[in-house]
Parts: sequence; structure tokens; C-alpha cells
Amino acid sequence: MARSRSEDGGLRLSGVFSGRVAARLMVLSLLLGFWGAQAAGGGGVLRLEISGAIGPATLEYLEQGLEEARSRNAELVVVVLDTPGGLDGAMRGMVQAILASPIPVAAYVSPQGARAASAGTYLMYASHVAAMAPATNLGAATPVRIGGVPGGDSGPDDGDGNGDAMERKLVNDAVAYIRGLAELRGRNADWAETAVREGASLSAEQALKAGVIDRLATDLPALLKSLDGLVLDVDGREVTLATADAPVTVLEPDWRARLLAFITDPNVAYILLLVGIYGLIFEFANPGGFAPGVVGAICLVLALYAFQLLPINYAGLALMLLGIAFMVAEAVVPSFGALGIGGVVAFVAGSVMLLDTDVPGFEIAWPIIGTLALSSAAFFILVVGMAIRARQRRVVSGAEEMVGSPGEVLEDFVDGHGWIRVHGETWQAWSGVPLRRGMPVRVTAREGLRLRVEPLPDKER
Repeated sequence: MARSRSEDGGLRLSGVFSGRVAARLMVLSLLLGFWGAQAAGGGGVLRLEISGAIGPATLEYLEQGLEEARSRNAELVVVVLDTPGGLDGAMRGMVQAILASPIPVAAYVSPQGARAASAGTYLMYASHVAAMAPATNLGAATPVRIGGVPGGDSGPDDGDGNGDAMERKLVNDAVAYIRGLAELRGRNADWAETAVREGASLSAEQALKAGVIDRLATDLPALLKSLDGLVLDVDGREVTLATADAPVTVLEPDWRARLLAFITDPNVAYILLLVGIYGLIFEFANPGGFAPGVVGAICLVLALYAFQLLPINYAGLALMLLGIAFMVAEAVVPSFGALGIGGVVAFVAGSVMLLDTDVPGFEIAWPIIGTLALSSAAFFILVVGMAIRARQRRVVSGAEEMVGSPGEVLEDFVDGHGWIRVHGETWQAWSGVPLRRGMPVRVTAREGLRLRVEPLPDKER
């Protein structure tokens, strides 16, 4: 009987063990199936949204998005565009990131009324798929010369030799660049050249007919449905898209991209530069406060970091610094306005020239220039006015300060000598007239450690 119970118990334990193993194998198979789906492109569609001028922060955001798509093994990255253009360096960095991406990238101009002008056109040509929503446009891809003559013609050569050599170089380089992208993606290269040389633009319907874009879609779900089953050449390998029912994830910029977007705003960088310079000036003028110096140093470093990413005209920066130096010199060694006025003029001229470019979204606003110039001028006038008043004011310390001060006789004077109290201090004094204790007197001169006094007139008592 004991043996029989042991066998039954063994059978029961064996059954429990087998059930646990089966459950674990089932969970493992489900996990393997999930991982297999991920490896086959189960990461869905990643959506990036680029709105406004293209700059260093936009490049950071795109690189972050492509890296996230690679880590998820996403099916497709959709870059929703609405941009007037931007900086050439940032645009080329974005094109290189798209070309090197192992995940297909679709550039989609949306919503209705959006545009992909200038630098946005290059991004459209670089992407594996180019799509637009109705009532959108692209084009006007003529490069803008940075640091040109204000108000001058920065357009391309007109063919009669009127354009200068630098403009021709910029245009020819841009033409070769965008034609290479068009030929790589099998799109209309002739129109791409026209967009650069003549600044031509197309509506969404015209772009589709001209072979500039691949799809026309009213919204993102319609675009993904139309792309389902499309075969693309991605980095030398064929990829078949499965996007009809793919989940869409919107990727927001992280804190680094947001911080970069903030400090590379030309207006913010300009203000940071001035706060940094004035903070250091205040710290050097009044050592020991630490707060102005710390804030100034941080702002100055942030401004310099932003400026090395922006198209800075260093002549304008030099004029700004010269103007500030003149205003500081006026405060230290007043020149009756010559240095101060020259400093304000140099400061304003340098501010205007600092980012002298027609690239949309990368100009310093005139109200900010005017406000800071007037603030600097007001500061200069205030400091100079205080300096002039200080020079005209009577000396309030030393021997001269005692002359004219009232006092009180502490004891009767003997042979013209005695003691008085002036400013709460006891002084030995002498006078040519007899003085009695308690009489009010006035100091007329100081001779070493003795004061010469006279009785205070009755009308001044």
C-alpha cells in the first residue's frame, strides 16, 4: 500500500511539473513570435513633425528620430514637413542622415496650406518617398548667399554674366546636389534644376504630374494605405512596405533638441550675448558679487555655442563688441559723449550686420535691436551723468570736508584755544574771538589736527 501511494504521488508530481513546463514553453513561444514580428518590421510607423525654419535643432531632431526608428526596427519614418527653408549646413546634414538611414523615409508636405520651400525641396528629393497633401507646394530652391549686401540681389546669375562668381558657384553647386538626389530617387531632375536656377515652384497636383513626388494623399492614413506593398530600394536592398494597418507613433523632440532650438534662435542668442557681456562687465567693475559674473559667463558660453552653429557675420560681431567697449570707456573716462555716441552707433550697426541673411527665420528682430540699443544708450547716459555730477559735487571727505561744518564749544576758550565737537568728534580749536561753552561755531579752516573756528551768526543758529 505504501508503494502504491508513492507511485500515485510521483504521478501527480510529474503531471504538475509537465503542466508548468508546457505553460513556460507557451509563454516563450509567444515572446519569440513577438520578437519575430519586431524583427520583420513590427515597429510600426514613426512620425516626425518639422515645422518652421530648418536649423541645427531640426537636424538634431531628425537624427534622434532616425536612431529611434532603427532601434525599434520601424516599418517607415514619415517626416511631416511645413517649412519655408533654412540653413544650408543643417539641410545637408539632414539629407545625409536620410540617405544613410536603414529605415525608409517618407517626406510628406502636410497639412493643406503647408509648403516645402527652399531647403524643404532638397529633403523631398532625398527621401525614399515624396508625398504631398492637396493645396500644398514645393520649390523655390535657389540658394541664398549668406552675408551679402543688405538689400542687394542675392539671386542666381541671369546668364548674361551679371551675377558674380560666388553666386554662380553657389547655384551650380546646388544644381549638381539636387540633380544627384533626383537621379538617385528616379524623380524629375530637370525640374529640380529649374527650381534652383529660376526659383520655380509647383503645387501638389503639378508636382505629381511632373514626376517630382510619388504620392498625393489627403492625410497620413490615406498615405500609409497607398504605400502598402510598395517596394523600395533602401541602402542597396529591397524593402516591401506593410503600412496599411501599421500603428503610428509620434516622436516629440527631446530636451536636448528643445534646448538647442531655444538657444539657436537668433534673437535668444543675441540677448544671451549681451547679458553675458554686461554680466562680466558688472562683475569686473564690482568684484565679489559673483552672481553677475556667474550668470554672465553661462550666458556668454551659451551664446558662443549658438553662434558657432549659426551663419554669423564676424564683422558685425566685432562692431558690436567695439560699441560696447566704447560705451564702457565713456563710463570710465568721460569724453563728453564722443565715445558714448560712437559706441551706440557701432553697436546698432553691428547688431544689424550680425546675421545679415535672407534665410527665413534667421534674422534678428528690429524691435529687439532697437530696445537693446536704447537700453544700452540709457545706461551710458545714466553712468556718464552720474560721473559728471560726481565731479561737480563738493568733496565730502578729508580735510576739505570739515570746512563749513557746524560745531559746539565744549569749554570756555583760554587765550583763544579750546575744545569743540564737530560731527560727533572732539577737536582742538582756536579762534580770534572769545568763545564760551555751549556756543555754536563754524569751522573756517583746518591746520593739521587743529580747527580754526568762528562764532555762528545768529541768523544761522
